[in-house]
Amino acid sequence: MGELILLPYAGNPEKPNVRFSTELKGHSAAIEKVAFNPVKDAELCSVSNDGVVKFWDVRSKACINEIKGLGDAFTLAWAPDGKSLVVGNKTDNIFVLSPNEPTPIASHQQPGQTNQITFCWSGDKIFLTTGEGMTRILTYPDFKPAFQFNHGSEPKEFALNGHTSSCLSVELQPTGRYLATGGSDSIISLWDTTDWICQRTITSMIGPVRSISFTFDGSFLVGGSDEGSGLDIRHTETGEQVHNFKTAGPCPVVAWAPTKYCLAYSDLGVLRIVGVDAEKK
Repeated sequence: MGELILLPYAGNPEKPNVRFSTELKGHSAAIEKVAFNPVKDAELCSVSNDGVVKFWDVRSKACINEIKGLGDAFTLAWAPDGKSLVVGNKTDNIFVLSPNEPTPIASHQQPGQTNQITFCWSGDKIFLTTGEGMTRILTYPDFKPAFQFNHGSEPKEFALNGHTSSCLSVELQPTGRYLATGGSDSIISLWDTTDWICQRTITSMIGPVRSISFTFDGSFLVGGSDEGSGLDIRHTETGEQVHNFKTAGPCPVVAWAPTKYCLAYSDLGVLRIVGVDAEKK
C-alpha cells in the first residue's frame, strides 16, 4: 500500500523484468491514480487517498515535490503543456496544482458529484463528468462555464446531457473531433465537438463504463467496465463493431498505445497487452 512499482515493458506483460523495476515509496495509503507529465517523460505524479500528491523523478527515484491536505483524492489530469494539473477529491473539491509549488494554486468546490476530468488539447477547457449524468465544459484555469444559453431572465450553463444515470468517464479523441462519455447506464455517447450534438451511442457494454480509450489516430475506441467480460472495439465514425475478443473477466481499465494498435487492459487483476488487427472483422 502506498508504493509505486515501475516495470520496463519488454514485449511480455505477464513476465516483466523485476530486476530492472523502480520502486517509489512515500504514500501512507492506497494510490488512486498516476500519470506522467505529458512533456517530461521522467516526471510522474501520484495521487493517494492519504490526501497527498507527490511528484517523482523516475530516473533518480526522488520525490521532487509534494502537496498535502487535499482530502480523499482520487482523480488526476495534467494540462497538455505540463505546467499544471488538476486533482479532485471525494468531497468534489478540485485543486489546481503546479509541480513546482508546495501548495495548491487554486481550489474550486463543485456543486455536485464530480467523477472524472480531462482537458481539451489546447488546454483552455476541461470536461467534468457528474453524478447527474452530465458532462460540464468549463474554462481553464478559472473554472467558468465555457458555453451558456438564454433561459428566462438569466443565462444558464450549457452541459452535455447524454446519460440516464451517473456519468463516469470521459475521453477526447486525439483528432479532437469527438468527445466520448461513458455512464453507469452502460452507454458510451459520442459528441461532435463542433456543435456538441450527440452523433451516436454505443450500447454493447454490459456494466458501468469505467474507462474509454481511443486509438492513436482516433479511428477506433473501446470501453472498460467492471462487469461482464470481453472487449468490444468500435469504429468511431460509424459505431460499427470492428473486433471483439474474449477476456477471462471484467476489464475496468483500458488504454490504447500512443503510436500503434496495441491495447492494454486489466483482466482479473492482471495487466495484459495485445496487438489488434483493426482490419479484421
